[in-house]
Amino acid sequence: MQLDRRHLLAAAAALPWAAQAASPVGPLRAPRLKEGDTLGLISPANATFEREPLDTAVEALQALGFRVKLGQHVRARHGHLGGTDAQRAADLNAMFADPGVQGVIALTGGSGGTRMLPLVDYAQIRRTPKFFGGFSDLTALVNAIHQQTGLITFHSPVAGSEWNAFSVEHFKALVMRAESPLLRNPQRELGDNLVQTQWRTQTLRGGKARGPLTGGNLTVLTAMAGSAYWPRFQGAILFLEDINEYIYRVDRMLSTLRLTGALNQVAGVVLGQFTNCNPGEGYGTLTLDEVFDEYLLPLKVPVYRGAMIGHIKRKFTVPVGALAEIDGDAGTLQLLQPSVV
Repeated sequence: MQLDRRHLLAAAAALPWAAQAASPVGPLRAPRLKEGDTLGLISPANATFEREPLDTAVEALQALGFRVKLGQHVRARHGHLGGTDAQRAADLNAMFADPGVQGVIALTGGSGGTRMLPLVDYAQIRRTPKFFGGFSDLTALVNAIHQQTGLITFHSPVAGSEWNAFSVEHFKALVMRAESPLLRNPQRELGDNLVQTQWRTQTLRGGKARGPLTGGNLTVLTAMAGSAYWPRFQGAILFLEDINEYIYRVDRMLSTLRLTGALNQVAGVVLGQFTNCNPGEGYGTLTLDEVFDEYLLPLKVPVYRGAMIGHIKRKFTVPVGALAEIDGDAGTLQLLQPSVV
């Protein structure tokens, strides 16, 4: 009997989805960031072609109270990428290995993160856990690092984002003050209108559920399907956002999540902003409402749409791997534990 059990375990380990079945022993949390800490600034996605965006990003991080250390290849370019795969991974690995650096943040998004995932030194990250954050294409690294190490990472503004009061407050609450806030869109921002027209949430299916947060940009997330870096979805609260995708592509990507079995495992779904996702010229298509209803309502889990997550100026910082409770009726995410120590 014991021999049969070993054979079964060996067979399970060979399955493509086995990586998501093995859960780490609790999340690994980085030390909270403090004013005066040094942030390593790297360019793991697109190149930055002009000097001013880099200068502005450095000044923004300094205004947040941090010292800034530039990655050796932060100004590099390989086609549209911020250096070769080896250069971009080397900067990430060097920042985690540097005892003088307390956190690591991406300069910008774009594309290319999935190319460097096999070159990341995950063992080093486990030995020296630090804040790591970014969004958009950084969905690849944010999820891969958590999957491979158990470290809570952050779907957060990149250094080149607009650091407005809303984004700054949410970033500081999670990353610097180790709080567990309620992530809720602004209420009663009416302006000259009788009713609120911006940042509304919509309940697709009510109810509450708890689970670890996972997700990010839908396009990048589905590009990781089947790999060793594919997140765990069992019992998770899945959050999704995207930009500049035709609706039929959103449909296709949700189909990928369903075909892999990921959708059927989640405990709840938070839909962020799907910015400029439209039918496109010459396409007959379902609406986004119809696509979301068809894929998500059959799951019979809490789902709401419109969270301030994604390619927008004011955005939440969302901790990947942290335990949270979704309230589909209220359109909120309550974090249930600090994401840093």
